[in-house]
Amino acid sequence: MKVLVTGGAGFIGSYVVEKLKERGHEPVIFDHYDRGNYSCPVILGDVRDEVAVTEAMAHVDSWIHLAAVLGTQETIANPRPAALSNLMGGLNMLEAASQYNLPGTYIGVGNHWMNNPYSITKTMIERFIDMYNNDRGTQVNIVRAMNAYGPRQRAVPPWGDSKVRKITPSFACRALDNMDIEVYGDGSQVSDMCWVGDVAHALVIATEKAFVGNVFPEAVEVGPKDNKTVQEIAELIIKLSGSSSKVINLPMRPGEIAGATVSANVESLKHVDMSDETLMPLEEGMQLTIDHFRELVKG
Repeated sequence: MKVLVTGGAGFIGSYVVEKLKERGHEPVIFDHYDRGNYSCPVILGDVRDEVAVTEAMAHVDSWIHLAAVLGTQETIANPRPAALSNLMGGLNMLEAASQYNLPGTYIGVGNHWMNNPYSITKTMIERFIDMYNNDRGTQVNIVRAMNAYGPRQRAVPPWGDSKVRKITPSFACRALDNMDIEVYGDGSQVSDMCWVGDVAHALVIATEKAFVGNVFPEAVEVGPKDNKTVQEIAELIIKLSGSSSKVINLPMRPGEIAGATVSANVESLKHVDMSDETLMPLEEGMQLTIDHFRELVKG
């Protein structure tokens, strides 16, 4: 298959591109960032541009839609960019998929029930997918990643240029610099960590299944059976990095819920021929990730 990967220049996208090539497919990146050094064709464009999306989709066999405006508290002050990119971008993909009869896969979010612009807009497209599949005859599968982590994830300044603070880069970089690790709330909230390679694998298998007409009756949720609290994740990163950091607690940030549990329905992994036992063990994956950030902090 020739597969269009929107957001293919991003964190998860880079792993999806590699997984597609590993399984003998031809990835084509569609992104509005040109980060260079790609090993596959790149189309520069914006998912908000229906003409650009329709043109790109005319030249592939299937698609994986990753492009989105990220952030929880970062999107609350101004939800319009998330609404425009995530809603209109998602609809542009579905319209093109319907027009050209192209099967594909959409990445959802683990905290789909939370009321922040990112979760709201991403989950609205899941509902549109249900409508398109039932009423327009599309063949689209949904893969929900819990909290994806791994090497290449961008950190906030001074370690990187990301505008969105994510758990693993934030905790790892601060631990490696022996700085206090800042945890929102009391740390009792559960945010299941999933290795980015496992997310990429699930997305590619879901796309292969859609291509042969296998549309899943539910979203595939990628995450472990063994839940960890945010506090436990912070403590694990301190241990694995050999850090002298301490955990400090900040007020809960807007858009998230104190004590909430974001965890996966591991039974759903059967749809992509995976299980909890096939996932990367947390300590192993986190050590690889910390080693990656160790080089970044040194630099």
